[in-house]
Amino acid sequence: MNLLGKFFRKTSALSYHSFRYFDKLSIRVSPPVRSLSEENKIKWYELDGDHNLRVEYDLGPDSVVYDVGGYEGDWAAEISSRYSSKIYVFEPVSKFVKLLQKRFGKNPGITILPVGLGGRNEEMSISVIEESSSVYRDQGNFQKKASEKEVIKLRAINEMMQELHTPNIDLMKINIEGGEYDLLECLIEKGLVKNIKNLQIQFHDFVPDAEERMKRIKSLLSLTHKLTYEYVFVWENWELKTTA
Repeated sequence: MNLLGKFFRKTSALSYHSFRYFDKLSIRVSPPVRSLSEENKIKWYELDGDHNLRVEYDLGPDSVVYDVGGYEGDWAAEISSRYSSKIYVFEPVSKFVKLLQKRFGKNPGITILPVGLGGRNEEMSISVIEESSSVYRDQGNFQKKASEKEVIKLRAINEMMQELHTPNIDLMKINIEGGEYDLLECLIEKGLVKNIKNLQIQFHDFVPDAEERMKRIKSLLSLTHKLTYEYVFVWENWELKTTA
């Protein structure tokens, strides 16, 4: 029995190493086809962009920051810790709102607003899928992952800027799972984009005509802003051009 057991163990080990060898060989011969977003995610994680590029800005206590798509508040917490800026966190999903209110309830510099931002005032149904919660992800595997559906409120960005008395914004972070297109198009159309010093954007590729809309938005943004970093469909930042 011992000899038979050793035989099977050696055979299994040999099979495993053979599998690993041919698996690595197949990747070298025929690399897996990755989407642009997948390729850029690899680059982004290699440089650890979440802990440097996304949080390194010229901000201070008098700076106004919009966190559009607050989720659990990690980014807002880091910005607050570094700069003590005035931060408005927009999050429409009720369970994340509760988490944010509990987390930042004693921080007078952070205001939680239980709404999303868009191009107009409206109500929409959202699939709640943790950080991937979206009104646009409603099919396939994402629908299977959705634990619940919820009706959320979206507010027009131009109205919110007026109501909050924030005509100028030093940094606006946008991660709203497909809603960024409507929001940015409204900012550009209303001429408000020139009042935002930095736009930190995550575009998403699952929205219909995503690439075409993204290219058009970037073309219009380039009239007022310049790219400081860009990892397409992951993260990029646009800084307001200085006038001579």
